[in-house]
Amino acid sequence: MIIQGSLSTGLEMRLDPGQSVEDLRVGRFVVVEGAGSRFFSMLTDVTLAASNPTILLSPPIEDPFLMSVLSGVTTFGTVKVQPMLMLQKDREAQTFGSSGRGELSPVKTIPSHFSPVYEAAASDFALVFGEEDERDPNNSHFNIGRPLNMEVPVCVDLDRFIERSNGIFGKSGTGKSFLTRIFLGGIIAKDLASVLVFDMHNEYGWQAMSESKSAPRVKGLKQLFGHSVVVFSLDRESSQARGIPDARELYIGYNQIEIEDLDLLKNELALSEATLENAYIVKEKFGADWISALLDMSGEEIEEFCNNYKGHPTAIKTLQRRLNTVVQKTPYLKPRVGHNYIEEILRQISAGKHIVLEFGRQNNLLSYMLATNIITRRLHAEYVRQSELYICDPERVAPPRKLMIVIEEAHKFLSPQVAKQTIFGIIAREMRKYFVTLLIVDQRPSGIDPEVLSQIGTRVTALLNDDKDIDAVFTGVSGSQTLRTVLAQMDPKQQALVLGYAVPMPVVVRTRPFDEDFYKAVAGRGGAWLDSADQSSEVVRAEVAARAKLAHEELFGP
Repeated sequence: MIIQGSLSTGLEMRLDPGQSVEDLRVGRFVVVEGAGSRFFSMLTDVTLAASNPTILLSPPIEDPFLMSVLSGVTTFGTVKVQPMLMLQKDREAQTFGSSGRGELSPVKTIPSHFSPVYEAAASDFALVFGEEDERDPNNSHFNIGRPLNMEVPVCVDLDRFIERSNGIFGKSGTGKSFLTRIFLGGIIAKDLASVLVFDMHNEYGWQAMSESKSAPRVKGLKQLFGHSVVVFSLDRESSQARGIPDARELYIGYNQIEIEDLDLLKNELALSEATLENAYIVKEKFGADWISALLDMSGEEIEEFCNNYKGHPTAIKTLQRRLNTVVQKTPYLKPRVGHNYIEEILRQISAGKHIVLEFGRQNNLLSYMLATNIITRRLHAEYVRQSELYICDPERVAPPRKLMIVIEEAHKFLSPQVAKQTIFGIIAREMRKYFVTLLIVDQRPSGIDPEVLSQIGTRVTALLNDDKDIDAVFTGVSGSQTLRTVLAQMDPKQQALVLGYAVPMPVVVRTRPFDEDFYKAVAGRGGAWLDSADQSSEVVRAEVAARAKLAHEELFGP
């Protein structure tokens, strides 16, 4: 029962003598039954207390009977409880509303002394977090796991999830990619938006490795959803070697690189501001083909160019060397590209498809940042154009299809130094104004600009150890001090704290396994159209490669 507390610091409850303190876990969901309201709360701390402090000075260790008599009466456990939501009673019927979530409201008061506290039941979870209903096509609730010590589903409202940019955080090895797959699986299965995954480590398109000995490989989105997912590859040979059917190659031309893309890479390329300023001089002279022209220039030609156009020869020669580094490290760059791959990606998204862009063996950070920035900037520009047409005449023009872009190593794109000018910082601050949101996956949230973090709608956080990262996750979250304790006590595997726009209150979940049961739930048996277990066969690999070659020739010629 509740014995003391306040609205700002939380409530303190005393355990019943029959309840063992060892059975309680930080992060558990409990319900306080007040006289006029029901309070849905989270357990945030556990404490041992004694009504007579002298008993602690000489504990009756050698008298088990006396210890059992004192336990629960003189010595007892107290628990800190943080109310998150409240549901008011119907004053006429003196019962709690059964229609559900519309009557839930933020906590504005606290229950009276000696209010009883109970473990939450399945009906309480359904009332607060909603229920998944496969028969209702308009139901956007999706099961992401189970609460601690209970076997009832916890659901996220995916309609609200895609309305804003979101983050999945956790230190290395805590299962961020598995969490990401679970959310993407729900979005694709319910067809709420298209997703574009910049797959740096080749984990989302086709099968990926798992640490589980019973299931060392897990299915990717292409295996689950078949032709609804289109895989583009910046390393066609790597994709074919891993047995991906009909993976489409993608190249980027030098003329598609903007100086803003190099600005994002100035730390990786050691570019100074003076070097970037001279890049504008070169571009003004040569136009879109300025990179090709600069790479072909000799030292004497650079000197002559600087004399004619007031450039700095040392800065331009440095820029030439750095661009040569970019070209050598990114084989997907070509002087000119005849096919407009970004337009093809847009067509696939407009047709309701989902895109995974694999980097294969080109997964160095320089290569990843360059391709991701170029493609996203052009996609965003097209979405802005389509959105403005829709806003101008919504009766005749259809809105663009919602798009969620998934990026890894997000702190490289969203650091305080570059977030204001990168396309990702712009998208994060737009709040889906142009139908595009981000899903950022990162192990160092402290490296992300606080202004961007404050715009993150829903945060799914696995275990973090660094205090700076923990502080960053709770940027802009009220009452975060109690949640820090919860986050610090989580298991390193398959547990996450979910809070923000897509859930009514923070909750710790044991995330659902990414296994055969999950495959059947989101895609059914028909989704496993090419079983990963068969991929070890060399015959199948050869057939897949032949089909991929044929598909490529049909699209682009021999």
